[in-house]
Amino acid sequence: MKFGIDRLLADPALRAPLEGKRVALLAHPASVTQDLTHSLDALAACGVNVTAAFGPQHGLRGDKQDNMVESEDFTDPALGIPVFSLYGEVRRPTGQSMGTFDVILVDLQDLGCRIYTFITTLLYVLEAAAKHGKSVWVLDRPNPAGRPVEGLTLRPGWESFVGAGPIPMRHGLTLGELGQWFIDKGNLDLDYRVIEMEGYAPDEAPGYGWPLDKRIWINPSPNAANLWMARAYAGTVMLEGTTLSEGRGTTRPLELFGAPDIDAKAVMAEMRSVAPQWMEGCALREISFEPTFHKHVGRLCSGVQIHPEGRFYDHQTFKPWRLQSLAFKAIRHLYPGYDLWRNFPYEYEFGKLAIDVINGSPLLREWVDHPAATPADLDALTVPDEQAWEEERRPYLRY
Repeated sequence: MKFGIDRLLADPALRAPLEGKRVALLAHPASVTQDLTHSLDALAACGVNVTAAFGPQHGLRGDKQDNMVESEDFTDPALGIPVFSLYGEVRRPTGQSMGTFDVILVDLQDLGCRIYTFITTLLYVLEAAAKHGKSVWVLDRPNPAGRPVEGLTLRPGWESFVGAGPIPMRHGLTLGELGQWFIDKGNLDLDYRVIEMEGYAPDEAPGYGWPLDKRIWINPSPNAANLWMARAYAGTVMLEGTTLSEGRGTTRPLELFGAPDIDAKAVMAEMRSVAPQWMEGCALREISFEPTFHKHVGRLCSGVQIHPEGRFYDHQTFKPWRLQSLAFKAIRHLYPGYDLWRNFPYEYEFGKLAIDVINGSPLLREWVDHPAATPADLDALTVPDEQAWEEERRPYLRY
């Protein structure tokens, strides 16, 4: 199997349109070739005239641990080219940085979740390229969460850096596919190309989107530690909008949740009582953990670890967004007055609860907080969104 970067490097005909062009690269630490050379170094070694680089959230080098920790511009010490941060003083490419290239290659490993900010950065790059007459090539990579769709569609007025458009939480597209959808949705006029993968089979076991036996996992961001995290992320990312720990400060962030003042065994029992069908496709395990930083630092937490892996994993029945929503509902049932929703500026959105910014509307929070709301009520809101997206995305599927 070959990712987009590997095909570009291996095929002179694919690279031919880059001859005589100034080329930029948007990348992060997981932007590597099949032999683990960073794409920036590999492109330069291949003779591509690389004149600039860009880094998304967490930086080109992936050195920023938490959200809302900005990266600075710098000069690459080996190539002597400017590296512009798209998560620092600016989120969108400036006119100055856009003047450093003719074609920008986008080689980002995504997680297949609306809230993962790399897709918003792609949108901003596409908009800037259309404005400045630049070309954008996406060097396509797998969606590790695969093709399944889940979650509420972002509602109008809730667009943000973690909400690039009206798509559900788990969108089931590759970055190259999503880029074309952004172009059509925004009526953008630009030269856009996708260097497609070769041998990508998103519906095949055991990886279902990630080629387990062909490529190793490299963190695209500091807390994206493995494939299991990527599978669970469309649900566990909601923990960032709560007072529960999502496992930052442990070795398995965004694969677990907990707090010092809940009983995980009771929570799992309540989840099973309310909607056992939303717990399928994975294993849940009661755990104890003590975060070394972030929420509940230094305190023993009672928690649950989600295992969407091995013999426990069923790709079609695993519903991470519903699973995490169910956990919130169980906590609300067991502890009606629990201070669940974290009130702080999330990704520079002020005056809105973080959980609502994450979900692109208040609908999920309102369902959790309504004492009489049932799983069927949430499905009544969500299933039509999911079905509509399945139809809308169909023309964009390349694999």
